[in-house]
Amino acid sequence: AELIPGDRMVVRPGERLATDGRIITGRTSLDASALTGESVPVEAGPGSEVYAGSINGTGPLEVEVTSTAENNSLARIVHIVEAEQSRKGPGQRLADSIAKKLVPGILIAAALIIVFGFIVGEPLLWFERALVVLVAASPCALAISVPVTVVASVGAASRIGVLIKGGGALETLGKIRTIALDKTGTLTRNKPAVIDVAATGTTTQEQVLALAAGLESRSEHPLARAILAAATDRAAVTDVDTVPGAGLEGRLDGRTVRLGRPGWINAGPLAAEVERMQHAGATAVLIEDDGQVIGAVAVRDELRPEARDVIARLAASGYTTAMLTGDNLITATALAKDAGITEVHADLRPEDKAEIIRTLKGRAPTAMVGDGVNDAPALATADTGIAMGAMGTDVAIETADIALMGEDLNHLPQVLDHARRTRRIMLQNVGLSLALIAVLIPLALFGMLGLAAVVLIHELAEIVVIANGVRAGRISRKDGSNAAKPALAMEPAA
Repeated sequence: AELIPGDRMVVRPGERLATDGRIITGRTSLDASALTGESVPVEAGPGSEVYAGSINGTGPLEVEVTSTAENNSLARIVHIVEAEQSRKGPGQRLADSIAKKLVPGILIAAALIIVFGFIVGEPLLWFERALVVLVAASPCALAISVPVTVVASVGAASRIGVLIKGGGALETLGKIRTIALDKTGTLTRNKPAVIDVAATGTTTQEQVLALAAGLESRSEHPLARAILAAATDRAAVTDVDTVPGAGLEGRLDGRTVRLGRPGWINAGPLAAEVERMQHAGATAVLIEDDGQVIGAVAVRDELRPEARDVIARLAASGYTTAMLTGDNLITATALAKDAGITEVHADLRPEDKAEIIRTLKGRAPTAMVGDGVNDAPALATADTGIAMGAMGTDVAIETADIALMGEDLNHLPQVLDHARRTRRIMLQNVGLSLALIAVLIPLALFGMLGLAAVVLIHELAEIVVIANGVRAGRISRKDGSNAAKPALAMEPAA
């Protein structure tokens, strides 16, 4: 809180940056995934802009402060969230709106009926009919039609690990037609993995991975964890040193071995392979033995196994999907193609995501699905915000209207189908209640129904409305493409 622009702060490896700044000395890899969604740490050195909330990876830094705590990147995210939440005001549900207008209108009508009785000389008869009209127009079934359905539906969703924050969120979810999805941690596992290995000459892929694992054996870098998980053996590399912003070098049987980014190590005969890896959306690292490049390893944050099927199910149900990510365009486009998403927005800051959501909302009701701090403004801006709960940050869950508590994306189309069906049941109940009132009022007014008959019909109607609303509480616990079909199959019975 005491930092002001111009101050200098030392950021040690593993520490989180307190505020925005510019690197004066030092090189490192920064984990900025909480803000940008970039799954692979970014290299930074003197002159690089760094942002509050980023985690310093490999080397100590001296950073010149460029922003106060009240105005840094994290603070701007908070401001955007607050502004969007205040803009979204609580909407009145249809049933409540109708009831508020209906009750005073019927009271006025009853008073006029009594006045008419005095005019025609039969005040007692028309006073009785006014009372019957009041009962006939009572919006009891209308008042409970939505709450009963909401309670049943929200309870059912919680049984499959979906938390819905009230009836307003549920109703809005039933209107959604466009779904924007964050990439890192939502469509992907947020766990980079080795997807390809290339080797030169007589060197095998296993030898390339073994040497890479030997160099990375003591590193905590996410790329290192991916390589170590893929390797079945590790070379006995000694005297390993980190070259900030470039890679690693060590000794193996008296020879110098290195691992690092293209440019620091000349790709040579693997130039075409490295380019292919990068166009596949992967981060490529080269391995060199005694001055000769022997292989390349491609590491990528893979899609969740169910992502393709989920996107296909959403498309089949008539939803439009889009990817919003802070990752670079090449990586984002490659993963979007794999997932079946054609609309891609990459290299986005949190405020950029919110702006794109506003554009999408101009076309159709839009939901945003995300899990990180960087998604919070977009979650708040969307008609409905959906947080991936198990992996999500507190701010994402707090901002969202709906939280998927598990990591299975199959719950997304399932809860969307559930919300659509719930909304249909709500409208059925509201329509039934209004039709009942519309029929009973003239019958009561002209004396065709007495007070007892009107009360009996109302009670029966309430039972029907409750029974229909309870149907929203039926949802399958199963994941997969057939998860929502039992509920949908019942719809004609309405």
